[in-house]
Amino acid sequence: MTSQTFSTEDYLNTPQDIAEYLDAALEDGNERLLLTALQTVAKATGGMSALAKRSALNRESLYRALSKNGNPRLNTLAAILKTYGLRLSVLPLG
Repeated sequence: MTSQTFSTEDYLNTPQDIAEYLDAALEDGNERLLLTALQTVAKATGGMSALAKRSALNRESLYRALSKNGNPRLNTLAAILKTYGLRLSVLPLG
């Protein structure tokens, strides 16, 4: 029996998959986890260069914004999400 390595990217195939993955990262409350999740989504959908092209954002700026010490602006997050057919929303707790 051979074992396969689990790769989250393999399961991010639809906007719904991506939305659920990012929502779970947000629920954790750790902003760094969200940045890591956004990097994973970028990797699953063609990489940072493809994201930059689709979002009309600068590739280097995306790398900085989504880095370990990144602090993306709201308009950057909105542009990234829009490329995946998603948007920011606010819901009540509970």
